[in-house]
Amino acid sequence: MEIKINGQSFKGKQVELDETADKKQVAFSFDVISETYHDVTSLLYKNDFEVEIPEKSIAFSATINEYSTSMTNLYEKGNTSEFYLKLREK
Repeated sequence: MEIKINGQSFKGKQVELDETADKKQVAFSFDVISETYHDVTSLLYKNDFEVEIPEKSIAFSATINEYSTSMTNLYEKGNTSEFYLKLREK
């Protein structure tokens, strides 16, 4: 499922959307390759996001609630890491 964060598209895997709480949450994983690592982490360090899920017609402002990676050394060419994000509405 496509998830946009500040206009940048990510192919979300294992997407969990929670609209039942007082604030919306979306949790998902996505692959990051060494060539895009810097751009992705620079985006995430901002921790101030406009989230869009076009397929569900959902949009909200969010911050990171949880974040993890399967590999931290993406400086080596050809490496891929699975990132996990849980974003919560502000």
